[in-house]
Amino acid sequence: MKFAKHIITYCSCLMLLQSCSQKEFLDLQPKDKLTVGTTFTKYDNIKTYAWQFYEAFPGYNEAVPNQEFNSDLFLNANPNAESLWIWQRMTIPSSSDDYKAPYANIRAVNIMLDNLDNATITQEEKDHWRSVGYFFRAFNFYNLVNKYGDVIWVEKALADADKEVLYGKRTPRNEVTSKLLEQLQWAEAHIKPAGDGANTINVHVVRAFLARFGLMEGTWRKYHNLGDPQPFLRASADAAAKLVAAFPTLHPNYDEEFNSESLANVPGILLYKQYELNQVTHVLASRGRNSAGRWDLTKKAADMYLLKDGQTRWTSPQFAGDKSPYTEYRNRDKRLYFTTPPPFRVTVNHPSQTFTYTGNAADREYIDVMAGISNDKLKTLPTLNWQGLVVREEPHYVDYNQGQPFNVTYTGYRFYKFSNKILRVQNTDINDAPIFRMAEVLVNYAEAKYELGEFNQVIADQTINKLRARGGVAPLNLAAIPADPTRDAAVAPQLWEIRRERAIELMGEGFRFDDLRRWKKMEYAVQRKLGRWIKKGTDVPANSIIPIENGAAEGYIAYEGVPPGPFPEYYYLHPLPSNQTVMNPNLGQNPGWK
Repeated sequence: MKFAKHIITYCSCLMLLQSCSQKEFLDLQPKDKLTVGTTFTKYDNIKTYAWQFYEAFPGYNEAVPNQEFNSDLFLNANPNAESLWIWQRMTIPSSSDDYKAPYANIRAVNIMLDNLDNATITQEEKDHWRSVGYFFRAFNFYNLVNKYGDVIWVEKALADADKEVLYGKRTPRNEVTSKLLEQLQWAEAHIKPAGDGANTINVHVVRAFLARFGLMEGTWRKYHNLGDPQPFLRASADAAAKLVAAFPTLHPNYDEEFNSESLANVPGILLYKQYELNQVTHVLASRGRNSAGRWDLTKKAADMYLLKDGQTRWTSPQFAGDKSPYTEYRNRDKRLYFTTPPPFRVTVNHPSQTFTYTGNAADREYIDVMAGISNDKLKTLPTLNWQGLVVREEPHYVDYNQGQPFNVTYTGYRFYKFSNKILRVQNTDINDAPIFRMAEVLVNYAEAKYELGEFNQVIADQTINKLRARGGVAPLNLAAIPADPTRDAAVAPQLWEIRRERAIELMGEGFRFDDLRRWKKMEYAVQRKLGRWIKKGTDVPANSIIPIENGAAEGYIAYEGVPPGPFPEYYYLHPLPSNQTVMNPNLGQNPGWK
């Protein structure tokens, strides 16, 4: 499906069906009986109505990397921009789209489900659209449960008379998620295998979401002691296994999964959001090439990437140290090069937007490396700003930019995973956004199989080692896992490597905060966030104001202090917005929030 081409169509549908608009969950409008009666009659009418459901997918927007600031692997490269979660400064919001928008989406889905039986289509077609409805309802409830735990379960479009539900108590989490699992499995069995054409919800997409949802709920139940994780972990593993069999190969270029003008027919991309010039564009790629994108990886994130020999930076003989960016990046997983710019230095000839080499071979090393693994529409070096101006060097520190106040970094590990050179026009980006891709399925599968006690070398070769191979890294051998001195002693070595691979493969895609929450490991995020090793007077001017750990003249960059600890237990769930608890006192509030 081409998302962009259906915006006008489904917006027109929304104008006719006012009860589907993005309103407060409890702010109900009476249904237009005539419009409902004419919309849910023919197959194509239902399909037109259902286009709006796809807007629940975030695609490329700044909220995706922004939520990474709440984890241990990202730092907000702005003054006084510490995470409110990590620094325990969260307050109860008066309102929140995180609560409101999913319920508005659920209401739109329920209107369709309520009226399918009256449609003049075959039973098989009704089952298909019920499956689509179950998928999108589950997707929205998944977002609610993930944040709030217990939520009000709604499976029909409510009217003013439905006060028992409107002003009732929340449904326990285990009941909601059990219903979602049952309905997703029904959808898997009844949806048209190919969906409604290219890039629509089909059986593969349902299975990809089952793998994601089942892993989230199963591990949350296990590590938060809610009980009965097995059905969810089994559902996750079984759905993922079917996809592994159906899609045995990955697209060979990691960067192209995020920075292609079109993701149509790209191996391993199961569903994507399409962007089209002059129709629907985004700004995420631009943010990585201007002064607005202030996303940095932490030192911890950079250290997670393995060397080509499959060893950690602490154990590999290929690692030449981190005192210089040139040695730190040498012989590393290629995904590091596609996530944060490798080091270089050139002489810039402005305003001609050209450059010359410095004559120092080290300054050019990674320019040649990137030329060998990328192309001029993706991530060749030197990097460019939004208008095509050549950046003098990377790392490009914010207080040492020599008149180039763009593409700057605090930690020295600037995040540019979603950046490319397709258009080179400010805030007009058209690279498609993957929504479900096989790489995520592989790490979901590996983790679910481990949690079921079924992870072995065969599964490792089907999952972790496919991803490592794409990054140019030696395979994981479960009989000889390298010792990692940073490993959490409470996490077994096999699981540690699975979680490492997940962090690397999904870096910056919005998963890490939720992963730490479901593992009950937010303790990782209350450690001090550090940056690259620098020496004043050598790497930066002697009078540089870049803060270094312990106030030293040489050491790891340390913009943020040490967060308060421990991480509060009640912070693992979000607070409900106060406007909802005022309208419905029976909702209560999540424990600990006052």
